[in-house]
Amino acid sequence: MSAFPVPVGIRPSTEEDVPAMLSIYSYAIQHGLGPFDVEPLDPAELKRRRKAMLKRRLPHLVAESSGAIVGYAYAAPFRKRPAYRYTVEHSIYIDKDHHGRGIGRQLLADLIGACTEAGCRQMIAVVDSANTASLRLHESCGFTQSGILRSVGFRFGRWTDSVFMQRALGQSDAAPPYDHLGGIVQAGE
Repeated sequence: MSAFPVPVGIRPSTEEDVPAMLSIYSYAIQHGLGPFDVEPLDPAELKRRRKAMLKRRLPHLVAESSGAIVGYAYAAPFRKRPAYRYTVEHSIYIDKDHHGRGIGRQLLADLIGACTEAGCRQMIAVVDSANTASLRLHESCGFTQSGILRSVGFRFGRWTDSVFMQRALGQSDAAPPYDHLGGIVQAGE
């Protein structure tokens, strides 16, 4: 790690970023405490997922430093049913050589802002209970623990607990949501 921090820019991802994102994700599934995939993604699948999020007007961001992608983050629908359409779940992945440099914090802050602008009202994080760095990051960004699912995954020879963390966005539940297609959402919609 350099004695001086290298500037990091956050921007929307592009299709050209997919190989770098795949590399970061592949390392995370082989060594990290986050994703529960066990096989690397096919580039076409990552492209499909990215396009699906953008089609829903949800952010898909990358962190770039000195021309290299050093992390990425995105928001996805929390659940598929229409009643959950104002709640998102997010994921953040940082290149193994860039952990501990505040990149996750930058990505999460920009993701929170972009989701708020998109009209989302709640943001959910699902964090492995052993991932103390991610738990601290989310707490420092206003997330609170909302539940624990115990022993729901098995990776690296151990059972894993999933900690659900939640953060209100924008007006949260203080007012009905505004649907960009039809104005204020009425009761029963």
